[in-house]
Amino acid sequence: MTSVPIPEINLEPWLNKVLEWGGTTSQEIQQDVLLRLPELHEFLQQMYETLKHMEPTTAIEKFPALGQFLGRLCWNPFVIGHEATRQMLISCLCCLFSSEPQNAIDRKANSWIKELFCHLLSSSGKGREDPHVFASLECTAVDYYEKLLKNIISSLIKQLRRSPRDNNTELSAEHVRSMCITCIPFLTLAEVVPLLETLLHYQGPQPYEVLDSQFLYAVNDAIQKKKIALSESAVLSLWLRHLPSLENAVLDLLQRLIALQSKSFREMEQMIKDSYLPQAACNPSIFSVTDDIFRGAILESEGNIKIITIIRLFTHCFINEYYKDNAKAWLPLRAYFSPKNTPLVLALLRKGEGLAPNTCIQHLHTIVKLLRSVDSEERSHENVFQCWFLLIRLGGWVDIAAEQLLTSDPEISDDLLWLLAFYYNPCNESQSRGRTMVEAKAVYECLVSLRRSSTICAMSFRKLFIQENKPYTRHPTSLQLIRHLCATFLVFCPEWHSVAKDCVSYMTQTQEAASEVSDVLARTLSRLDIPGMECQKMITIVYKLLKDL
Repeated sequence: MTSVPIPEINLEPWLNKVLEWGGTTSQEIQQDVLLRLPELHEFLQQMYETLKHMEPTTAIEKFPALGQFLGRLCWNPFVIGHEATRQMLISCLCCLFSSEPQNAIDRKANSWIKELFCHLLSSSGKGREDPHVFASLECTAVDYYEKLLKNIISSLIKQLRRSPRDNNTELSAEHVRSMCITCIPFLTLAEVVPLLETLLHYQGPQPYEVLDSQFLYAVNDAIQKKKIALSESAVLSLWLRHLPSLENAVLDLLQRLIALQSKSFREMEQMIKDSYLPQAACNPSIFSVTDDIFRGAILESEGNIKIITIIRLFTHCFINEYYKDNAKAWLPLRAYFSPKNTPLVLALLRKGEGLAPNTCIQHLHTIVKLLRSVDSEERSHENVFQCWFLLIRLGGWVDIAAEQLLTSDPEISDDLLWLLAFYYNPCNESQSRGRTMVEAKAVYECLVSLRRSSTICAMSFRKLFIQENKPYTRHPTSLQLIRHLCATFLVFCPEWHSVAKDCVSYMTQTQEAASEVSDVLARTLSRLDIPGMECQKMITIVYKLLKDL
């Protein structure tokens, strides 16, 4: 990533000018300040553009006199009387505030900056000029301004929560919007969080949105960058009242998950949970937005395996959150998904863990029957896509089908192979699914033969992918399905664990193949590694294979 070029700033002339102004308020000084204000504002703008790309410590090292310069400006009544310049001073100070102070120097600097914030926010800065005031109050300047900040915030919160009946007056939309704009530079201050939450929950009498859009964008950005931590209800309120923030949050999560080079579903799940989105998706409106974005991602990526995995994981986290707080559920779980395919939704929502093999197979036949009826009798691009998208979101039964294929009676193969072929090739362009079925069945029969053979030999497995030192030429969807079957075979056939590493190397000659096999193994691990499942031997081999990949 290229670094942002930092403009050169010559602080010395302006520091000399500020020292010249001093603390006097003579008419000559006032005229000079007013004359210089446009230039000063422009300089502070340049300073801000420089500081916002730097860490606070780096900024202080590069500009040692910066604190003195900004501090003196903050106590110049003619400078801070100019609203735009005052706001620019606040922005520059925010760049020097350490959200995670590392030492006593950082903490002292933060206290000093908070003192200046309070002074700039309050209508009067009296008290700081006379140290005897603090002595009479028996408190330090820092204590005084921290209390002042809390009082300011408490007062604003009371205004927002006050009922119009309390004083027969309504809080104007302009006043609420002004509060929002005032908060923007201070979003990372912990003391401001209660005010942010109150604003996000605010419901005025106006029939339109009164919160400033720039404020909503800034809050959402701070949440995504982990600069502030708000309650789930406040985040939910933000996303419900500002659709762009919700869309940005979903897209940001997608991008971070795609960039994550992890084979651990637990790590990915944790990232999803930390985003608040699965919890928020229990609200049907938010679920609908995430659903639309995921559909778009699937279509734009043309069924990319990583995107499919992310969508499956998100749905899994959403369902867990739904059951965790079922008392507050807005709708029955099935109603969140396609209303046109209720029988299919119910079939896919059924949990397969702990079911007897015969029960699993019967249920898989039911799923295949429902899908085949849409694929033949009701076939249209939209209907097929709806069913395929459901299969993606609730795709656990696809992995169970692969397992049953390789551990149960071969007579069941046609239906289960069709389910896998539909999962990897829903469009069936130029009848390509038929080719996928033929190629996958040939490999499946070889795997069944290997399972029954008393000879365990990695070279026998190699022949499934390489013939005469050249890879087989197969349809891309056939390769995806075959890799799925082979990875499942190596996990669920214990006799082959001893040569599994060599076998995996034969089937992962490209980065794409390695990614697909890693995905299948990670899903398998997630399915096996749950309480009550006695699969330690298989869990161990999956861990080893993932580590090698």
